[in-house]
Amino acid sequence: MLLRKITLEEFGAYRGKQSLDLTPKKNKPIILIGGLNGCGKTTLLDAIQLALYGNRARCSGRGAKAYETYLRESINRKADPQRGSAITLEFTILTDGQEHYYRVVRSWHISGKTLKEFLNVYVDETYGERAKSQRTGDPDCKFNRLLSEGWADHVESLLPLEIASLAFFDGEKIESLADPERAASVIESAVHSLLGVSTVHQLRNDLLALQRRQKLSDEEQHLLDKIRAQEAERDAVLSEYEVAHQELGQWRTELGKAQRTLDSLEAAFEKEGGHLFTRRVELENDKKQIVARLAEVRAELTQMASGPLPLLLVTPLLDNLREQAAIEQEARQSAQVLQVLEQRDQWLLDLVPDTVRADVLKQLETDRAQRSEKTDLAVDLRLPHDALAQLTVLDELLERDTARSAQLLTSAAELTEQLDQLDRQLAGVPAHDKVEALQRSRDEQIVEVARVQAALDRAVARLEELKRRREYVTTLLERAHNEFVRTKVKAEEVERIITYSEKARKTLERFALALLQRHIGKLETAVLKSFQELMRKQGLVHGLRIDTDKFTLTLVDGDGERIDPSRLSAGERQLLAVSLLWGLMRVAGNRLPSVIDTPLGRLDSRHREHLVDRYFPNVSNQVLLLSTDEEIDEYLLGRLKKSVAHTYTLVHDDTEFTTSVVEGYWWNAGVQHVG
Repeated sequence: MLLRKITLEEFGAYRGKQSLDLTPKKNKPIILIGGLNGCGKTTLLDAIQLALYGNRARCSGRGAKAYETYLRESINRKADPQRGSAITLEFTILTDGQEHYYRVVRSWHISGKTLKEFLNVYVDETYGERAKSQRTGDPDCKFNRLLSEGWADHVESLLPLEIASLAFFDGEKIESLADPERAASVIESAVHSLLGVSTVHQLRNDLLALQRRQKLSDEEQHLLDKIRAQEAERDAVLSEYEVAHQELGQWRTELGKAQRTLDSLEAAFEKEGGHLFTRRVELENDKKQIVARLAEVRAELTQMASGPLPLLLVTPLLDNLREQAAIEQEARQSAQVLQVLEQRDQWLLDLVPDTVRADVLKQLETDRAQRSEKTDLAVDLRLPHDALAQLTVLDELLERDTARSAQLLTSAAELTEQLDQLDRQLAGVPAHDKVEALQRSRDEQIVEVARVQAALDRAVARLEELKRRREYVTTLLERAHNEFVRTKVKAEEVERIITYSEKARKTLERFALALLQRHIGKLETAVLKSFQELMRKQGLVHGLRIDTDKFTLTLVDGDGERIDPSRLSAGERQLLAVSLLWGLMRVAGNRLPSVIDTPLGRLDSRHREHLVDRYFPNVSNQVLLLSTDEEIDEYLLGRLKKSVAHTYTLVHDDTEFTTSVVEGYWWNAGVQHVG
């Protein structure tokens, strides 16, 4: 498809009749349309889609409005509502090697309180006929009434609405395609519609319909009624399954949000010292036990201090006392011995001869004198005779109490250290009012996560139940179809048709699978190549995979590890989405136009240059860029110039609030063609 021309009449901000030639030139696929914000760039994109799809068009300015309300509000405020608005879109389509020229005119006006809409489609009209039809309104001038009435179905064969989102898109919103679930739906839709897989499925369905179209007998009618009832039941189950599948996705999303909220609250609670707050009672109980134990130890130390233990303070005095006790004991013993010795010496003198008596007497007196000296004490404390024994007992007591007191002191030091540590921990416990709200929010969020998880589990269980029911109903329906086919096939020709149709269906099924595998492989290569061409960080992504069942897209780094899309910057996610579209267009043969509104919104200068140099000139045979002067500026225009066929500027009158189309761009105003 190539867009040739679009004409807006009193549409949105466009006053009067405004036309743009959109035909590309050889090696110049780009039509550059500049406009400041609010000048009507997005309105132009909406106009293309509105002309093609009418009520089904995904116009950005419509939102949740009713279609009639949107059309009413789209009539230029300065225009006569009874004359209304019109959009004319001209394009060519290549079918079976032959090019066909389409002109689609969608118009509407207000008649009284009613809005009337008209759609006229012209095919392969000559310029003369076209002028005649415009001048006289001749309905026979190549106007195709049947095509106009069935345009909604016909346009799907030319450019399916789902595929149109790949060709007409807002650059600022394209980043959403980097989301795996959103990308999966786009990839699945594109592979089936854009790359021909859906055509194979439609052929299989047509063959199945051929098998079932037979003239019915009463018995066959009854069987058909049964089949229809089972089909209705199957459709109901499929509808319930689809709803349950959507609900499951919603619950998964809600669970993810709830879990992230809980994680955030847990982190905040932890940051505020919440773990200490929850252990406050335990810490206080531990402190009470340690305080009690420390009191016991100190009491025992006090009790020991009331015993002999303080005598350790006067250890030198005790040593002196011990020496004094020994001296006094020896003095007492010497005094006792002197009395005995005097009696003994007298007895001994009486026994010795007179010749030696004098010598013996002298020796005995000397001995007594020496012993008598020991009885003379410089200090006489008059200690008891068992003082040494008592001091020995005291030493034993002091040795025992010293060992015990050392143990108690060690225990007291350890308990004091533990008490200090607990005091430090308790000092770090936040005030109750400081964490109360966080704790309450966290507890409530825990309950919420549990509730959502339970709902998710129920949704999973329901989906599994519906899946089993769907398989059961499908099996019954297939049996009924087989029974119907067997009872209906009576003639050899019918048998032959059914047999070969079944073979063809199986062949088409295998062909569809092979086609899908082939396209997925080519698409993986094309998207990865596109992404690597556009990326500034060449070493970030080394591989890309697309699952053939769920159509999910996975990026792989140099180590073969999966890359979470959240690791990519906003600009990189936008480039990934652009690469997805570029890859699809490459695999599809670049046969669709590409209309891009706000193409460079979130990109840095290097990425913008990559898009201007590598993407825009190569993405399609026709590229419409709707840009502001800050996106495609004078520098980028110079790089893009060689690929531009036409340039236009949307000029907005701020006093009249209307927009007009002027040929040329800001830096080449008045020039229709670049090059």
